[in-house]
Amino acid sequence: MRYVVLGTAGHIDHGKSTLVKALTGTDPDRLKEEKERGITIDLGFANLDYPEAGLTVGIVDVPGHERLIRNMLAGAGGIDIVMLVVAADEGVMPQSREHLQICELLRISRGLVALTKTDLVEEDWLELVTGEVKDFIRGSFLEGSPIIPVSSKSGKNIELLKEKVKEIAVEVRAKPSGGLFRLPVDRVFTLKGFGTVVTGTALSGMVRAEDAVEILPKGIETRIRGLQSHGKPVKEAFAGQRVALNLQGVEKDELERGDVVVSPRRFLPVSAMDVKLELLAGAPAVKTGSSVHFHLGTSEKVARVILYGRQELKGGESCYAQLRLAGPVVAQGTDRFVIRRFSPLETIGGGSVLDVSPGRRRRAATLEDLEIYERGELKAKLAMKIMKSALKAMGKMELEGWIKAETAEVEKALSQLEEEKTVAPLGESFVHAKVYAGFREAALRLLGRFHSENPLKPGMPLEELRAGLKVDQKVFAGLVPLVPELVQEKDSIRLKSFRAAFSGKEEEVRQKIVKELEAARFQPPEKAELAKGLVMDEKRLTDMLRLMDKEGSVVRINESLYLAASVYGEMLTLLKGFFSRKPGMAVSEFRDVLGTTRKYALPFLEYLDSHKVTMRVGDLRKFLLKD
Repeated sequence: MRYVVLGTAGHIDHGKSTLVKALTGTDPDRLKEEKERGITIDLGFANLDYPEAGLTVGIVDVPGHERLIRNMLAGAGGIDIVMLVVAADEGVMPQSREHLQICELLRISRGLVALTKTDLVEEDWLELVTGEVKDFIRGSFLEGSPIIPVSSKSGKNIELLKEKVKEIAVEVRAKPSGGLFRLPVDRVFTLKGFGTVVTGTALSGMVRAEDAVEILPKGIETRIRGLQSHGKPVKEAFAGQRVALNLQGVEKDELERGDVVVSPRRFLPVSAMDVKLELLAGAPAVKTGSSVHFHLGTSEKVARVILYGRQELKGGESCYAQLRLAGPVVAQGTDRFVIRRFSPLETIGGGSVLDVSPGRRRRAATLEDLEIYERGELKAKLAMKIMKSALKAMGKMELEGWIKAETAEVEKALSQLEEEKTVAPLGESFVHAKVYAGFREAALRLLGRFHSENPLKPGMPLEELRAGLKVDQKVFAGLVPLVPELVQEKDSIRLKSFRAAFSGKEEEVRQKIVKELEAARFQPPEKAELAKGLVMDEKRLTDMLRLMDKEGSVVRINESLYLAASVYGEMLTLLKGFFSRKPGMAVSEFRDVLGTTRKYALPFLEYLDSHKVTMRVGDLRKFLLKD
């Protein structure tokens, strides 16, 4: 089954709702006030079924009054084809023009015209109005579309209109059912025995009963208890369908028109976006920094316009811009939007969403990324976005929510970019090859400088390098193994080509240290005392002792005490001799065997315990080393 959404458009009292009822048998005016006043106030819904074509056309009936354009816009976002309704007794009127402009801004590309109330006019007048309508739609997407004279009262040409709707609908390109599920909410109500229900047109993806969903920007996580489409219970719903979702555990007062039901953990509500902005011919100019009403899907927000590369945009012109919204919305790349003048209210333009996670730009920054987001292929767009994310990296799920496309196509494009080595994978995230190259270059430069300034240190602390590169910890951990010139050793990192080594003068000091520690045997001087005796900076001595420990000429007992390696070997020999005679050793016995004091005996034993040479059992030590 294919699903297509048809929206009505036209001036107030031109018979849109009456025509929908004549076509479908359903009265789209559901509110008491609508029936009393005889005008459409809010969105109404009906459907046309064409079982022989495997087609269902959902109809969104919109209000025609100029004061209700915001309601009209809430229903226009998911429309595939438009039925422009013009009353034969009045002809083209102001809202006919504004509705058509809105449809063009939303890039609706197919439709037809219904001339209503033909039973009220003579044939020659009908010909005159038909000519007027042809002139009116000339140059628009409706040029050349069928113009059907009908009468909802007598039934004239109603069947012909149904057939024309079918002919156009079967040619409409289906919405992406393989994409992420997204449904902008246009109605919220409660059904007794069921709970909260939301309705809308599914823009992409599919959903089943019991699926987990997220409602944004509220951040509400819930499940779908049940679904209906066109008044009938269904187990699953697809892009293009009018859908009612019965939500589990959500109160009606928590939701409102403008919320969006989406696949979980893919979308982030945003309050700024980069766009291609277009003004209608004859629209008043928009200056950078000015405010407008922004309409996307079923949401409406006040937005501040920041123009790129100019201070003013005139009617009929277009440019790149950033919209900073007064509240969060859910959007994807390529979404269409409409803007209306802040005051007085009138439709002045619209455009296409390019980037829903933009940064602030410097004045001299290029707009190359926006050019690619506007005109590039999917693969190029993804590559650019990953590059612009720099060292923050972009996850696959985040990229799927960033752009409106089939998830399979996104995965395919990412795989190709990986094969081409344009991007590098970091678990479920990606970093661009150019960003990796920059990271590699900066890491090598920082480490090279560190080694130059600290020739005795075996490596730079990992956290110090990460902080110097200003990289997220998770991304840093993923990037380090990709750089072949780096060697990570526990919590430090060094260049593969670097080996800490003593200079000629330092080698002389090293030999002095070894001799002094050998002479002191089991009562070595503490580090501060040793530095004083050598007339040496304690920090410099620390670096030397750590390097000597690594090379094996000394053994680090703790931060203050070091033993010569030969003395430590003697300690192990004495222990083996003792434990060959007795199974356990007291601290006093250990002290006497080494001929040292308790001051040294305790840290020595702690070192031996921690290195599993000995093990404390009560007040005694057991020997763990085996020959």
